[in-house]
Amino acid sequence: MISFYEALTNGKILIFDGATGTQIAAHGGEPGPMANLLCPEIVSQIHAAYRDAGADILLTNTLTANRIYLRHAGKEDEFEEINRKGVELCRNAAGDNCYVCGDMGSTGQFLEPLGDYTEEQFFENAAEQAKLLMDAGVDCIIIETMTDVREAAISTSAAKQTTGLPVITCISFDPTPNGFRTMMGDTIEKAVTELAKAGADVIGTNCGTVDPIEASKIIQQMRDLTELPLAAEPNAGKPELVGGRVIFKLEPDDFAQGVLRCVEAGARLVGGCCGTTPDHIRAIASRLKT
Repeated sequence: MISFYEALTNGKILIFDGATGTQIAAHGGEPGPMANLLCPEIVSQIHAAYRDAGADILLTNTLTANRIYLRHAGKEDEFEEINRKGVELCRNAAGDNCYVCGDMGSTGQFLEPLGDYTEEQFFENAAEQAKLLMDAGVDCIIIETMTDVREAAISTSAAKQTTGLPVITCISFDPTPNGFRTMMGDTIEKAVTELAKAGADVIGTNCGTVDPIEASKIIQQMRDLTELPLAAEPNAGKPELVGGRVIFKLEPDDFAQGVLRCVEAGARLVGGCCGTTPDHIRAIASRLKT
């Protein structure tokens, strides 16, 4: 395989995998990074299913496996083992067919003055996980499901400076009367400006409370602001609360049509977030790889 940097510049559309957490739950496991240790066979099965569905990039099951997040969950002692096992499971499934992308997310905490953490602490936290993922053998890093552009920029800078690997950063937006905003009120323009400054190689959007068509509108606004490659990983429709459980109802074909709109708007990397399955990724691949 060519390097991931080369893949970003050759004009080809790259396909991410889909949801991991909801798939772990569907297979009877407990969602989250501890699944790497508690039910590795399920995690391996999910990675392999996305590979077979046509994904070019598999994400490690390490989204919330940074030290600060694990500390607050009482799992800090498993920090290194969770991340190393996450890369191992993903790499074994990827083989020579897919890139392995180290998945990083939020700490779940707030920066000063809203919270107790400093920018230096967040930087060190992200740098530590990024280096561990790099040493374990990932091809690139993705920082995703971020609702605070300030935290996202810090994590991006930390990952880039520590590893030198390609870094993809995706922000979660919600529709508001004043346009798309993050939970913290950040705009698309702020996200693009700050993430580019932080050194992101790819900027994009994932998750949030938008559907794939709305995600394409976010991508279009990003394209108007930057020449960097763009990424879109929408959910399988808008989240709905049914019987006390959040579900996503968009069928694979309808999801794929929305993702194609993201490609038309300028996305070079596309995949799925919450509620998506190998069938959703297969529907994308069948349209983009013919």
